[in-house]
Amino acid sequence: MNMHGIIEPAELEVRARPSRARRALAWMRRNRALMLVVVLPTLLVAGYLYLVASDQYESEAHFLVHSADPTPQPGIGVSQALSLATGISAGQNEAMSVADYLTSHDAVARLRREDSLVALFHRPDVDFLSRLWSADPTPERLLGFYRRQVNVEYNTETGITVLTVHGFTPEDSYHLARKLLLVGEQRVNQLNERSYQDAIAMSQVQLAEAERAVAANGVALTRFRQSRADIDPQVTGQAQVGLVTNLTGQLAAARAQLNAARGAISADSPQVRALEGRVRSLSGELARQSGRLTGSDRTIAGDIGGYEGLKLRQEFAAKRYDAAAAALQQARERALRQQLYVVRVVDANMPVKALFPQRFRILATVFVSLLLAYSIGWLIAAGVREHAA
Repeated sequence: MNMHGIIEPAELEVRARPSRARRALAWMRRNRALMLVVVLPTLLVAGYLYLVASDQYESEAHFLVHSADPTPQPGIGVSQALSLATGISAGQNEAMSVADYLTSHDAVARLRREDSLVALFHRPDVDFLSRLWSADPTPERLLGFYRRQVNVEYNTETGITVLTVHGFTPEDSYHLARKLLLVGEQRVNQLNERSYQDAIAMSQVQLAEAERAVAANGVALTRFRQSRADIDPQVTGQAQVGLVTNLTGQLAAARAQLNAARGAISADSPQVRALEGRVRSLSGELARQSGRLTGSDRTIAGDIGGYEGLKLRQEFAAKRYDAAAAALQQARERALRQQLYVVRVVDANMPVKALFPQRFRILATVFVSLLLAYSIGWLIAAGVREHAA
């Protein structure tokens, strides 16, 4: 206050400060519930987010599981019928299976064994609430934390799988994302190998059976030739038929000569006797050769029948083998056309700026949620007081 009794502005401000502080304290006393339910928890969350919480970096990659020949093949199996009923193609099934594998126990166990996954998540310089707590976690706990840091989503409309990895350093997120892409590609290769083997397994079995049949018929044919001491009974039969035909002709000529001689000279003449001996000899030889051709014991006709049966079975086995070999080749070509492969639409990126945690968004969500809860509680309490009055 100056000599004229007027209060200076500075002095007014000094006097107003205690008054404002008292009003603020009074307001907080009147709104203790609001302070405890909304303001204090929000401040605690803000302190953790901005002062304690460690930065996390995100690396993202997009890939597509694609088939070289998506044309469906004739013949619908159980899996194909199920796919048609659900509207999911075989390629989509494989892509979804790869996405599921990347967040499975098997993938986590492999990353833990080959890439020190626990060390990536259990960094001592990361805050306690953000990092993996245990240095030797159980598989279930590690899988739970892994699924918080790694997300794999398959888009049914585009067929593209989006892989996002959160790490506490840019290098961790980048290398883990690239490793997961490699694991996904290897998983597709395993599926390809299994599908290829399943596709040609039946053809291979049929080919092996045909090979055994060809070999067995070859052995049977060889044994037959050895037992008959004849390399080709058909050729032998043809030669025997020619011999019998020739003997028949000679016998007919000899008989004609004998008849002519008997009419011209005496029956006791040496010439007639010679012709009679020739006729008897030719008749005996013809009977013997004819018996060899069509007799009852080890005849050429029987040999030819057995030989032709074996040859027929051998030809059938050879045709069966050719058909099985062609079917196997077709199955291999079809399986190769249906092979799947991973196309990296967007490769993993090396992050530069930490995008997580989303501090403002989390803080705003906490504040609005607490304020909403407080408002609901205040309305309920007000209704109870009004009802009680």
